[in-house]
Amino acid sequence: MSAVFNFTFVPWFRSVAPYIHAHRGKTFVVGVAGEAIAAGKLPHLAQDLALIQSMGVKIVLVHGFRPQVNEQLKAKGHAAKYSHGMRITDEVALDCAQEAAGQLRYEIEAAFSQGLPNTPMAGATVRVISGNFITARPVGILDGVDFQHSGLVRKVDVAGIQKTIDLGAMVLLSPFGFSPTGEAFNLSMEEVATSVAMALQADKLIFLTEIPGILQSPTEPASDDNPIDTELPLAAAEKLLASLPPAHQPSDTAFYLQHCVKACKGGVERSHILPFALDGALLLEIYVHDGIGTMVIDEKLEELREATPDDVAGILQLIEPFENDGTLVKRSRTEIERDASNYTIIEHDGVIFGCAALYPYPEAKTAEMAALTVSPQSQSQGDGERLLKRVEQRARAMGLQSIFVLTTRTKHWFIKRGFQQVDPEWLPEARKRKYNWDRKSLVLVKKLG
Repeated sequence: MSAVFNFTFVPWFRSVAPYIHAHRGKTFVVGVAGEAIAAGKLPHLAQDLALIQSMGVKIVLVHGFRPQVNEQLKAKGHAAKYSHGMRITDEVALDCAQEAAGQLRYEIEAAFSQGLPNTPMAGATVRVISGNFITARPVGILDGVDFQHSGLVRKVDVAGIQKTIDLGAMVLLSPFGFSPTGEAFNLSMEEVATSVAMALQADKLIFLTEIPGILQSPTEPASDDNPIDTELPLAAAEKLLASLPPAHQPSDTAFYLQHCVKACKGGVERSHILPFALDGALLLEIYVHDGIGTMVIDEKLEELREATPDDVAGILQLIEPFENDGTLVKRSRTEIERDASNYTIIEHDGVIFGCAALYPYPEAKTAEMAALTVSPQSQSQGDGERLLKRVEQRARAMGLQSIFVLTTRTKHWFIKRGFQQVDPEWLPEARKRKYNWDRKSLVLVKKLG
């Protein structure tokens, strides 16, 4: 095995491990557009879902079948009819939907049964269980349009689904529901997935769709080269949704966004819109810091707060590479444990991605900001500025007039943020006694207004 592979694999696996731990035992509802299956994405999707489940995630899979139903209708010479963004399901369309659902269920179950050697499915045992978990009601007549056999979710069998996924099986739901009298109704994948996620109080609702996510507003500067808004707070998502016209096509911005907003308001903390065209989209969204699609959240995931003794291990893991390359002065675990309350951290989904410490010298009305560190995975996203601002606030609250840093490599970053270089003799006496003259660190000071 090559040294290059070892060098890349080990840090990658370590970076993924916190997410594996964080998601173990969680419940994800995954809605897959029928277009994804029509595009031949099912084999890789099944492999990725099996992999995610093997790491302890409970999965409810809801499949769509828009293109498959339309194909059946076309074969029968019957036109697809829509209104209000929903299919009008007459007798012919209902037959086509039942045929398409049966075929897709067969294909999906077969995909999860392929334990092929030398593939991610090798050795996997994925039990896929379907059932009458959804009770439906008719849409009825809207604005004079009779939707006939089109329906809406009335009730979700939470106990049945929960018992099934707790046994280690994956629940597979088709966009069908039945009335208490046994009448079948054609539902939409998006509504079924959203209703199930809310009923289960799932940890994530994930849509694999034709679109890559929600595009960043052209009136606001993009935070990076990615045109997709990767994190959309619920309030911002609601504001955007209110400004959009009603959605009638899956390509309309509001089409999936409205379901993400509804889910978050209904108790699902995170709802995602991902492109099925990108191989491994699920893995990238779930196990990489910033993901690749749009995530709607009902609270800011990145928490800026003061550290506690429980954060020491995360701080050590964050700063160790920078200590090893000489960017930071080495600090022992004992020292960090002793000074834990001096640290401010940025935590994302239980993982620490940034930290900075504040050591006050009250007699000199100043304080040292030390160990300012941002993970390479999230640099250039403003986390350094957020940490600096919080440290400044803490210093002001102590009645201090300035903060200073000692650095050998990041002078220009601090200069751009209002620091000025001074002679080391400027340092408070207590700090001057600990100054390493061999290291020749630059001393930079910022006055607090």
